[in-house]
Amino acid sequence: MGEAALSLFATGAALDMVLAMDLSLTDEQEHLVAAFSSLLAKESSTDRVRAAEPGGFDDALWRSLTEVGIVAMAVTEDQGGWGASMVDLALVAEQLGRAMAPAPAIEAQVAAGLLSSIGGRASRDLLHDALSGDRIVTLAVRPADAGVATLVPAGTIADVVLVLAGDRLLAVSMKGTKRRLIQNLGAMPLADVQVGPDSIELSAGPAARAGYESAIDRWLTLTSSALVGIASKAHELTCSYARDRHAWGVPIGTFQAVAHPLADSATAIDGARLLSLKAAWSADRDSPRHRELSAMAFAYAAESARQATYQGVHFHGGYGFMLEYDVQLYYRRARAWARVWGEPRAAFLRAARARYNQEGGI
Repeated sequence: MGEAALSLFATGAALDMVLAMDLSLTDEQEHLVAAFSSLLAKESSTDRVRAAEPGGFDDALWRSLTEVGIVAMAVTEDQGGWGASMVDLALVAEQLGRAMAPAPAIEAQVAAGLLSSIGGRASRDLLHDALSGDRIVTLAVRPADAGVATLVPAGTIADVVLVLAGDRLLAVSMKGTKRRLIQNLGAMPLADVQVGPDSIELSAGPAARAGYESAIDRWLTLTSSALVGIASKAHELTCSYARDRHAWGVPIGTFQAVAHPLADSATAIDGARLLSLKAAWSADRDSPRHRELSAMAFAYAAESARQATYQGVHFHGGYGFMLEYDVQLYYRRARAWARVWGEPRAAFLRAARARYNQEGGI
């Protein structure tokens, strides 16, 4: 199946879901979105995002997020968290994307969720430290190859990295561990991490692989929502510019060559949001389609964010290439955030494997 057909397949799935789920937010979810939107407007302004480059980490923002329970959200109450649903986490992730938050919230949430599902003393101790904010625990979203986990999110700032090495899930302490900073377009704290012999085994065998793959499903779901946030904010900036910028005495947004692509992008972003929420909704219900939907949501959100931010740079003209304008910040992150795991095509292949019960990841 060609990529165009796959994109139509994803779009159709997003539209079909309207009949299957209620997308209206509860009062609690409205308050949740408003609270994080307000916090991020204050703590993750574009000035703060720029100041965090190139390292991609704002310690003050991270402290603020941990104080309001950004990691504890992802863990059940009986394990010390406050048991937010995946839909709740997806709503917050979209706000993180809109603010381009330079903090490893999604990776820390997914790592905490994985730790809470494993059991055992080592996992409990790590989870306690993660929830208290004593240590940043992240997840290597690519299995280790030849003893190295590549492009680890938050790899330059994490205290512990959870890595799948063969059929073993390991906790790799960053104290004394070799890690190589990876310069990247999205100014993320990425690193290649060496898996040392003193790493702690948390799980092994089929259980380790299953737990890891489930964590990847959650990471794809939440990252898709973050990409929707990037796309929607970039689209808003572009529409605002198209209204304000005049040529031949009229706003450039009145020209069909501008208005029609922006309308197409608005439709695509809405579809990506629907599909991302469907993936989160399916996780909350332990749906057998969750793996398929999470991969589809990631692929379609990545494609939609790429297109929306491309239009943003294009319709800003020369301004789109100037560092003083915010649209280029979104353009770079729309591409870089997704590439940490893989291209949209890899996600579509993961969805196909899940649909037809074939083994294997990317």
